[in-house]
Amino acid sequence: MTDDPPSPAADERDGPPRAVLVAAIVVAAGAVVALLAVMATKQAEPAPQPVAIAGAPAPQADSDACRALAAALPDELGDYHRVQPVDPVPVGAAAWQAEPGTDPVILRCGLDRPDEFVASSPLQVVDDVQWFRIGGEGRTTWVTVDRPVYVALTLPDASGPTPIQLITATIAKSMPATQVDPGPVR
Repeated sequence: MTDDPPSPAADERDGPPRAVLVAAIVVAAGAVVALLAVMATKQAEPAPQPVAIAGAPAPQADSDACRALAAALPDELGDYHRVQPVDPVPVGAAAWQAEPGTDPVILRCGLDRPDEFVASSPLQVVDDVQWFRIGGEGRTTWVTVDRPVYVALTLPDASGPTPIQLITATIAKSMPATQVDPGPVR
């Protein structure tokens, strides 16, 4: 018996078999198509838009107490991020928003005493700051009543406790406590 020499075609092959190459090309092409499909369907997150803050009489908005508070306000209130208010921006006001288009958290400093705040009004104490609650549809406004100026914090109903807790801590650090001064009972 004679040994046949190996065929020249078998010796000249190098690299993976043709089936492996075809499979690799199909997988790579599929990955590129999938990546392009994901990129085409992914929506860019909308840029934050300025938030409108309604004007309210705030005769003490330019006070030292409000300037100290404004300088100490955080950029984040849990899921809420500081946003630019629409011009004209009321003095002593700030806003935070969870996502573009959602209801914002609004802070106003230096307001007049709320008419509803009288001697018989119930108060809520959060970390040594006393708040008076004014209900609203879809939101609640809380007003500090034991600081040198009134500070109102308007919260969307779904905001949770984090925004008021963080603002309370900021108020406690930047403003001294004062005697509560409710209006007369009508």
